[in-house]
Amino acid sequence: MSSGKLAVVAVGGNALIRAPGENALEQQYDAVKETASHVAELIVAGWRVVLTHGNGPQVGFILRRSEVARDAAPTVPLEYAVGDTQGAIGFMFQNALDNALRKRGYPQKNVVALVTRTRIDPHDPAFTKPDKPIGAWLDKETASQLAAAQGWHIAEDAGRGWRRVVASPTPLEVIETPIIRTLLAQDTLVIACGGGGIPVWRDGDGSLMAAQAVIDKDRASALLAIELQADMLLIPTGVDRVALHFGTPQQRWLSQLSLAQAEQLLQSSEFGAGSMAPKVEAMVTYLRACPQGTGLITTPEGIARALNGQGGTRFTC
Repeated sequence: MSSGKLAVVAVGGNALIRAPGENALEQQYDAVKETASHVAELIVAGWRVVLTHGNGPQVGFILRRSEVARDAAPTVPLEYAVGDTQGAIGFMFQNALDNALRKRGYPQKNVVALVTRTRIDPHDPAFTKPDKPIGAWLDKETASQLAAAQGWHIAEDAGRGWRRVVASPTPLEVIETPIIRTLLAQDTLVIACGGGGIPVWRDGDGSLMAAQAVIDKDRASALLAIELQADMLLIPTGVDRVALHFGTPQQRWLSQLSLAQAEQLLQSSEFGAGSMAPKVEAMVTYLRACPQGTGLITTPEGIARALNGQGGTRFTC
């Protein structure tokens, strides 16, 4: 049986693309190796880890390739693209974490990437209001042309360009949570809920049916952390701390937020809808259900410092 505190570590799909144009698989794997080295330090410090990851850019790339090649090969439905990214990104993290742990004297540690399904409500209002960005950032003209040709919904994404958007329903249950518990009990490092999990719903006889949607990685990670009663939800991102008035002369970094403070700031629309707001919402969801837990937002390279109280934004009740 394994021991030690449990952390759910939620890495964004955008974190695999460190700069515009650096989206080749070799470049994405380099980014994964860097993140894996910091997650390995967390494990060396005594934490058990379930690593989750986003897939927004990657699932969009798969769909775009499928659309370009539609006359030569079968097109890829959205749920299959999510499954594809779970395998590909899961493999990259699996390999990188295995190597990083061996370098640190943990050759016995098992690492597994688990294809994960997440149950949703087929009548979720998100299906009438697609808002989850996937794929590459485009200029408005190019995005509009593709939307007209392919039947896309598009939206401007946090000042970085225009992207395709799809439905993002609320996650209700991670189907594979019992299996994840079993693997954790066997001292296995688990990679799960890739891209938020493949969205599925139950029909009248209880059968699971796939849905045309992408689940938000932070929401799914908060749900998984609750189901596992994790001691910490850790979201590595592009900034060391959460900020008030981000990007303005009044910007102020925050080292700590209570649940009540985070709720109040969300209600006042303090955080960007396409950037920090989903992460803070995930922290609020997690702490409401796990009041003894800790939330942490920081950069991948800042994880060790943040755990020692020297960086990051810490969320507590």
